[in-house]
Amino acid sequence: MSRVRFLKRLFAVCVLPVFLWVMVSLASAQERKADTATPSADASSSPDKTSPETDPLKRPLTDKQKKQNSKSLKIELSKTYKKWLDEDVRWIITDEEQKAFKLLSNDEERDQFIEAFWQRRDPTPDTIENEFKEEHYRRMAYANEHYAAGIPGWKSDRGRIYIMYGAADEIESHPSGGSYERPMEEGGGQTSTFPFEDWRYRYLEGVGQEVIIEFVDTCMCGDYHMTMDRSEKDALLNTPNAGLTLYEQMGMASKADRFSGGGLERLGTGPFSANNQTKQFDRLEQFYKLQKPPAVKFKDLEEVVSHKINVNMMPFDVRTDFVRVTSDTVLVPVTVQVKNRDVTFVNKDGVQRGTVNIFIRVTTLTGKIVQTDENTVQVDVPAELLPKVTENSSVYWKALPLRPNLYRIDVAVKDLNGDRSGLWSSRLQVPSYDDDRLSSSSLIVADVMAPVSTKEIGTGQFVIGNTKVRPRVGSASGKPVVFKRNQKVYFWMQV
Repeated sequence: MSRVRFLKRLFAVCVLPVFLWVMVSLASAQERKADTATPSADASSSPDKTSPETDPLKRPLTDKQKKQNSKSLKIELSKTYKKWLDEDVRWIITDEEQKAFKLLSNDEERDQFIEAFWQRRDPTPDTIENEFKEEHYRRMAYANEHYAAGIPGWKSDRGRIYIMYGAADEIESHPSGGSYERPMEEGGGQTSTFPFEDWRYRYLEGVGQEVIIEFVDTCMCGDYHMTMDRSEKDALLNTPNAGLTLYEQMGMASKADRFSGGGLERLGTGPFSANNQTKQFDRLEQFYKLQKPPAVKFKDLEEVVSHKINVNMMPFDVRTDFVRVTSDTVLVPVTVQVKNRDVTFVNKDGVQRGTVNIFIRVTTLTGKIVQTDENTVQVDVPAELLPKVTENSSVYWKALPLRPNLYRIDVAVKDLNGDRSGLWSSRLQVPSYDDDRLSSSSLIVADVMAPVSTKEIGTGQFVIGNTKVRPRVGSASGKPVVFKRNQKVYFWMQV
């Protein structure tokens, strides 16, 4: 009997309450279902009062909520423009453009600024496509894909240079470092290096010719940084009696001398390293120029060329020559001559000054820009000598490295004081100088020819190799150049 009584008590305490709770829950569910299927008269008569309860998205917003939403939207939009400024165009926007953008007060002005920013850089403004913008974002994507290393690829030094200047003409890559035979200008001898890359550009507008940029991964983590010190890639630099140069191996120099001489680089001495110290300023200048965004100068002249407006109010003459550099590179000196009587002179502090802007652009037959050059020619003469000077001409000279091919060359000239401009266009057939056959450069008839100093070789106006050659430019009408009886005549040709 005690067992039966125990089971009855267990049923009453545990099972019965659970059973009753289930029954009540089922009844409540059926009641809610019936209410949903047949709404009450009050609910049907006033749907506006009950709809906010059923749909929270339709509830009216308070003034505080509206203000909060407006603030959130403004923050979200500001992030879009901030990304454009700090990421999309960080490496190509000029300081002036950046300051102007930050002064804008509303999004409409910012949108107009961004549109004008890309239009200023569009090489073909008369077409729908903006090739510069498309190429820029392609480079961004390439940099993020290939140069990321703990940071996005566009932030890295290699990514920045690639975005600004595109692919290098040549890349010497040592992704694993290891044994390395130094070139003689770095001291020669063998050492071990960190991973590094040397990027070579034949020409960079605003930077120079034969630009070599070195990137070193000293942390061995894939983060290559640009360096001015070529010894930074030497993994044995701080190891005594290891990684010696040729002179250090022969006892003609000590490795300790690298750290006591000062300067930018800690390269050891070798047979051809005597001029390293004198070239430090050149390396500093190149490093500085590589930090600046590519600038678009004289945009008005570039628009004259792009729109093919034939304005010949400003007469001038152009001459092109061809000089072999390597088997696949030809130096094309372009000489522009403007008669002084066609230039407007104004008085500046007692001196008569004439100023002319010159823009040169070389394109392929498909319209791709190969080379551009922008510069200013300024002539200052005393007021009493102005009548005599106006009988002469001013000459501008620029050497452009090009591959053998057929191009189009456009030259635009603008007189700043007189507000006149002119355009000259022509086909440019750059010849091929093969190693297996005899060939010659252009024959240049010059009025000045003289050797230049060692530090001026290959640089400066009218310098070809180690000789300064100033050509005389014939008239556009086909008349040959004329020399006076007391003038010297020089002939220059490369064979």
